[in-house]
This record gives sequence, C-alpha cells and structure tokens, in this order.
Amino acid sequence: MTSFNESSSGRDVRLACRRGDWTAHTSGLAAEFAQANLVILPAEHADDFRIFCERNPQPCPLLEVTQPGDPVPHVMAGDADLRTDLPRYRVWRDGDVTDEPTDITDLWRDDFVSFLIGCSFTFDAVLLQAGLPVRHVEESCNVPMYRSNIDCVPAGSFQGPLVVSMRPFRVDEVARADELTARFPHFHGRPVHQGDPQAIGIEDLSLPDFGDPVPLRKDEIPVFWACGVTPQCALEAARLPLAITHAPGHMLITDRKHDELL
Repeated sequence: MTSFNESSSGRDVRLACRRGDWTAHTSGLAAEFAQANLVILPAEHADDFRIFCERNPQPCPLLEVTQPGDPVPHVMAGDADLRTDLPRYRVWRDGDVTDEPTDITDLWRDDFVSFLIGCSFTFDAVLLQAGLPVRHVEESCNVPMYRSNIDCVPAGSFQGPLVVSMRPFRVDEVARADELTARFPHFHGRPVHQGDPQAIGIEDLSLPDFGDPVPLRKDEIPVFWACGVTPQCALEAARLPLAITHAPGHMLITDRKHDELL
C-alpha cells in the first residue's frame, strides 16, 4: 500500500485512493490539509438534509454543497472526484449499510447532491504541534466514535443522536485542547463534553460504535467532540432508498489548508 510523509498533500492521498492504492483511514495523513466527511443524497432530499445541518452546526458544519450530478467539490478540491477519491464509502439502502466499496462510480446518478462536512481530523495536527497527545495518531488507528444520548434537532425525516469522537487528555491539558479546537468551528470546534462518559450515554469506552478503541491512562480523562458521523445515524432514521457516505474515519482530504478555514 502507498505510504505518505510529512510533505504529502491532499491531492497525493486522493490520487492514491483513486488508484485503489489507499483504502485505510485518513487519520494523520496530509496533516496541513482539511479533511471532510461526505454525505451523498438524491436531490429531492437535499433541502431537508441542508436544514438538518443548519440546525445542528457543531456535528454538521457544512464546507460545501455540490450541484446535482456534479461529482467535483469545486470549492474544497477542484480536481477531486467524489466517486473515487475517498478510501472507502458506505452505501445505505432503506437505512441499512449494504456495502462498503472503494469506488462508487457505478452507483452515481445525475440527481445526486454531495455535502462536505468538516472533520475533526483537521485539528489533530494543531494539537500535536502544541505538544498535546492525539492517541489515535500515536496508536496508528482510527479515532473512537460513540453514539451519545444527546438528540440532534430533527429536520424532515432526518433525526437521531449526536455522535462524538473521543481523545484522552490529562486534566491540566483539557483547557489548552479546548482553546485550540475552539478556533476550528468548521471542524466541530470545542469539545461538547469531558469526563464521565455515562453522563452522555456511553457505557464502555472500550466498545466504540465506530472506529477503534484507544487506551485511557490513569491520569487522563476522556474528552468528546461532535462528530461528522452523526448524519449516518440520521440516515438510519430517514431510511432513504439510496444514500452514500464515507466509511467512518475514511475522509476526503481537500486542497484547503486548515489555517485558511479558521
């Protein structure tokens, strides 16, 4: 499989995905460049989904919405192809995941509207540069993500729980992590919760709903951010005949550097 280094760009990763050479998660890749979650829907459902995002801006910060049938995100990456340039997708039929392909060209339709939503992988590099730990990067795994007991504001048929990602920090590091990530409202911003996971409905940190578990050391507490997998729970509720998303942790890496989007 292709390997990347500190000078790798978003385009480098996209082209590797397009060739089928990279199918793993994108945590830690092309660290200067913004990463995006993806939701693709038939145009008839796009207005309701846009309203869902507007009503729930922390988990669903919109970066770009494409024109129907256009697979190119012209604002975020003008030479990208949303049908091929993510490492892995999820195909949803009637609210269930039926496939996780690496290419959706054969599924593409002229009425598809694509939503790019900011991803917290974008600020991981900033945390690392500040000397703060990012455990899933240290462990070379996907970030752990959990369904919470916090309900999103519904719109049309879209509703469901807030999904959160978790990063462990020492108590004395939490304020700095909050300060740094608050600068990135387009990528979920500051944490939504810290400390007791049961207070937001998470019974066992070792069993994430998405992604991989990471170790929590004895001097650390879990800190939770809103997550762009939240729309996937809304798709379960909406039960559309067909929708497509990224596979959790398998993002589109854009051409926009994270400091351009503060």
